Amino acid sequence: MSGRARREEAVDVVWSGDWVAERLGVALEGDGELHELLGLALRRNPKRAHLLVSNVLGKHVPQKPSVVYGAGYGLGERVRALLGAEEARRAVVLGYAETATGLGHAVADGLRDAPYLHSTRRPVAGVAQAGGFEEAHSHATSHLLLPEDPELLAGGAEASTLVLVDDEFSTGNTVLNTIRALHETHPRERYVIVALVDMRSAGDRDRLTAFAAEIGARVDLVTRSSGTVTLPEGVLERGQALVADQEAEQAGRADEAVAGVAPAPVTRVALDWPAEVPDGGRHGFTPAHRAALEAALPGMAERIAGALDSDVRRVLVLGFEELMYAPLRLGTALEAALGSGAEVRYSTTTRSPVLAVDDPGYAIRTRLVFPAHDDPADGPGDRYAYNVAGAGFDAVVAVVDSTADTPELHAPDGLLARLAAHTDQVLLAVVPSYAPTPFQEPAVLPEPLRGPDFSSYAPEDVGWLLQDLSDTELEAPTEEREEAIQSGGAHYAESLPVEYQPSAEYQALFAAALDASAARIARAVGTVTETVLAERGPRPVLVSLARAGTPVGVLMRHWARHRHGLDLPHYALSIVRGRGIDATALRWLAAHHDPADVVFVDGWTGKGAITRELAAAISEFEASGGPGGSAGPTGFNPEIAVLADPGGCVRTYGTREDFLIPSACLNSTVSGLISRTVLRADLVGPDDFHGAKFYRELAEADVTGDFLAAVTERFDEVADQVDAETKELLAADRAPTWEGWAAVERISEEYGIHDVNLVKPGVGETTRVLLRRVPWKILAKRGAGTDLTHIRLLAEQRGVPVEEVDDLPYSCVGLIHPRFTRGATGADGKAVQGA
Repeated sequence: MSGRARREEAVDVVWSGDWVAERLGVALEGDGELHELLGLALRRNPKRAHLLVSNVLGKHVPQKPSVVYGAGYGLGERVRALLGAEEARRAVVLGYAETATGLGHAVADGLRDAPYLHSTRRPVAGVAQAGGFEEAHSHATSHLLLPEDPELLAGGAEASTLVLVDDEFSTGNTVLNTIRALHETHPRERYVIVALVDMRSAGDRDRLTAFAAEIGARVDLVTRSSGTVTLPEGVLERGQALVADQEAEQAGRADEAVAGVAPAPVTRVALDWPAEVPDGGRHGFTPAHRAALEAALPGMAERIAGALDSDVRRVLVLGFEELMYAPLRLGTALEAALGSGAEVRYSTTTRSPVLAVDDPGYAIRTRLVFPAHDDPADGPGDRYAYNVAGAGFDAVVAVVDSTADTPELHAPDGLLARLAAHTDQVLLAVVPSYAPTPFQEPAVLPEPLRGPDFSSYAPEDVGWLLQDLSDTELEAPTEEREEAIQSGGAHYAESLPVEYQPSAEYQALFAAALDASAARIARAVGTVTETVLAERGPRPVLVSLARAGTPVGVLMRHWARHRHGLDLPHYALSIVRGRGIDATALRWLAAHHDPADVVFVDGWTGKGAITRELAAAISEFEASGGPGGSAGPTGFNPEIAVLADPGGCVRTYGTREDFLIPSACLNSTVSGLISRTVLRADLVGPDDFHGAKFYRELAEADVTGDFLAAVTERFDEVADQVDAETKELLAADRAPTWEGWAAVERISEEYGIHDVNLVKPGVGETTRVLLRRVPWKILAKRGAGTDLTHIRLLAEQRGVPVEEVDDLPYSCVGLIHPRFTRGATGADGKAVQGA
């Protein structure tokens, strides 16, 4: 028996949620086994303080491997019965990282013949992103889908059922985000949602029903248990305060040390993992892989059992973050190999920080903290293993993939050392990380387009890394586009809105706004350009995000030439929310310039969606092999330089004020007569640039040159102010605050929208809503002045109400009509006004 002390347990059975329930008034109500399945804990999270802790998931609470695997397998059998054997054989199972990767795998096993894929937060070389989505309440929100076989998620008329597996179904937002993202590119007629517990409110249930009707698909739900969580008013703030008090009380306490006991030795066990079997479902796991693994499991379990000390009675198999299925199945095989002679438990390490309280009524009794050891794409950070210390394990079998078998794993403060302080024996079993086929560089790259053949800009002002789709019919009425986008029938980048033709009154307003704001814009242009030259000089390559970034990139180029005699290269490329950046354009840039010199430029920030999209896209580009076909850093810096940063999303900006930028007032006629970009599979091949149109027929209405001239003429006037502001900025703390993102999430919930993509903050984004989308209402900061004159005029023309509000970090926010269909009603029950 282990020399490490095992915690004394109370004789009476105590629910592992009592501690939180008593202090915060959180109530967990549901069917008979709900309290057996779930406990409660607290975490430091600005969105949700409480954490439902599963006793059968194998993540935070060590559990028998057979129980964990049986829970998922049983759900899979129920899905098989629901679909029928033939449809179950054609289904595809998708699990969520990180907590449900093993659960989803077990569900796929229960379906017997279904292939499996799980989302991941680890970009991997050799696989392009097939999709992605956000998990709103998570501490790490972005999920990638990286199937090696691009047809795995293919939809269409004969598409198989998609089975989505998560550990809990709390609000349904994550699942809705997933289905929405996948349905845009891979529509199908049926989805099945699987979870251990369904904890949705009545409103959340209604929302899923309405969503299924909107996309025209059947959505079934299979769960083991159901219930509700009742949260009293103010529970988030009180929970955060309770976490802070507990952390302060525990500060300095050596709760991870075991005084007077020498650390256990670490022994490496050779598994002989079958070469043809992937380490998990990150890139897809087929029935053939499953059969090969089943055949190899007994032999691998025997090798682990043979390495254990003879007197071991209690063993923990500890997996690693997303690597849950491989250690789980090794655990079930080890249970069979050891028989009744030893007790086997299974859990995994995690990214999620949770408060530990050593109380029988609390689900997380102890925690081990150690540094990340797999060189994560989002940088170093702490990782955790819960309920391991003090649990009396005689041996711990740590199972990691080869990517995570790093010096950090073996360091004095690493995971293995932390484990060795709490057990008599540590075994390390390494599963080889699966390496997909590397990316292949295309033989020929297209060349940039330039004016006057494409755009009304001077040819030296910008090279468009786009293809000309001017002869393709892409426009659709605004209402038809909005309905298609929100129903999942189309992505916004697959079509173009009909170009807004401004009235004489609106054109006069634009001219007045330009005259009034030209100096202000010139000052911001100068400040952001000088900041870029100081930090990224001496000869940066400006790459604007088409279309809003292009006028700013041109003006920055003009400033550098006017003040410093520099002739900076400037290009424009496409980035599409939810689809990523134009990888062909990145390859072109890498072939013609040093990627380290590239500075991405945009007009303004709203809630920071494009800022996040760009960071994820550059990471994906590196993981997929970059320009040269081998993974690793490419030198591209994903930070964006913007004219205005009202959202607090970037470090490099001209101003953080939310003011009227006249180039946001119009569409192509102030942007070189170029449309916004288009990405559609039948028009853009894998080695093509994204597309756009050149509206030559609008030449008489073109004010691109007027805009550039009006701002450029004010450069000398603002030069002294620019020098002073740049000096001040370079010495200041410019770390992003993400204030705007927090405001958008709050507005989304307060107005019953439940989709941050329909909330467009800032003057520029609100203008876009009124020009291109179906607006629902406009929120205007009380007291906002002439910056909103054009907003009020457009709102009046479209019959859109303007609501004056306080405590808004932006001058205004545009709300796209939620769940739009022609004749639909909004969250307030009022019908949409005709546009």
